[in-house]
Amino acid sequence: MTDIHDVIVLGAGMVGVSTALHARMRGLNVVLVDRRQPGEETSYGNSGVIDGGNLYPVAMPRDIPTLFQHALNRQTASHYHVGALPQVARWMFDYWRWSAPAKLEETARVMRPFFAQAVETHRELMAVAGAERFFRQTGWLELYRRPESLAAQDRRLALSREFGIDNVKLTHDETLELEPHLKGAFAGSIWCKGADTVSSPGGVTKAYAEAFVKAGGRFVIGDAMTVEKVEGGYRVQTHDGPVTARQVVVALGIWSKALVAKFGYSVPLSAKRGYHRHYKPAGNAFLSRQVCDEDVGYVLCPMEQGIRLTTGVEIALPDAPATPVQVERAFRSAKDLFDLGEPVEAEPWMGRRPATPDSRPVVGAAPRHEGLWFAFGHGHWGFTLGPATGKALAIAMQGAPQPLDLSPYRIDRW
Repeated sequence: MTDIHDVIVLGAGMVGVSTALHARMRGLNVVLVDRRQPGEETSYGNSGVIDGGNLYPVAMPRDIPTLFQHALNRQTASHYHVGALPQVARWMFDYWRWSAPAKLEETARVMRPFFAQAVETHRELMAVAGAERFFRQTGWLELYRRPESLAAQDRRLALSREFGIDNVKLTHDETLELEPHLKGAFAGSIWCKGADTVSSPGGVTKAYAEAFVKAGGRFVIGDAMTVEKVEGGYRVQTHDGPVTARQVVVALGIWSKALVAKFGYSVPLSAKRGYHRHYKPAGNAFLSRQVCDEDVGYVLCPMEQGIRLTTGVEIALPDAPATPVQVERAFRSAKDLFDLGEPVEAEPWMGRRPATPDSRPVVGAAPRHEGLWFAFGHGHWGFTLGPATGKALAIAMQGAPQPLDLSPYRIDRW
């Protein structure tokens, strides 16, 4: 007779690994399933910022001149495939609608409880996994080239103070006191002091996965798309044979859309593709924390492999061929701010951020299938919010008192 486990978690990115580890820490018998090893998809390639002080989601421009500039498809912050537009047009229109100032503030308030737990829940898993070597607790910088761009952050800074978030506006010279190897005539920055950063997002994800296995969890290679409802729960096919559990968590990032459709659920999930490439710093230049060039649209990230340059958003079908034009555009701009040397890899890496139009994840129980749980759609913030999501779901799966209200993240909210 096949053993019936408590939980199957489908997807071994940061969200899935964190969910599996939290569920195991609460005493549940958990099997984590992925087609690859943990932390080798989108969780590998992000900027490595755990920004618990985040407020506004990444928004689409609302003014016509800026929209026109993006429509020309020559920007660093954005790029799109013309052939993908018919399939993503409705999602893009809804995303634009949710980028209105009032909607952004609404989302900031709705998401605040999640972000407020981000750093604390990461540090909790960091300690369990012995992953301290990856972490820096010195915040990160949002750098603004233009004075008007920096001044436009005053509304957000006021909201930060309302929530008790330690974000500080810095002048050009004050920024250089933190990062003396930055250069150029930028206006200033915002120091997000409460954020943690890491030197290897993939390494952190793997460390959490190793902690899960050491705690008695089981990781297996398998095909998540084979999951089916069976008597007593759910079954998925793996390289070790079929695995059955009473409950199953879908944490597959962009691939969650196709899986939940098998159970009759439709979700407006689209891929915000992104790229990165590592560069050797020139001479003795170094960075102590991540620096985002907000006016251009990329992040410079000190990583184990070198300085990781991560790009903005590419709108394309998830499996369309890579078109890393933003990497070269970002590299040209980045050299104005920091001395980058030769690239480390032969080709840029590409990942797929799973994004909803309202920039809120899908987290919680399926409304029509007992034991089916969702944990996807975190967009730019899967790495940041993975542990908070995992903790909330582990609590919910046991029916314990829930500190987070998950109703704003239900799958049937559209």
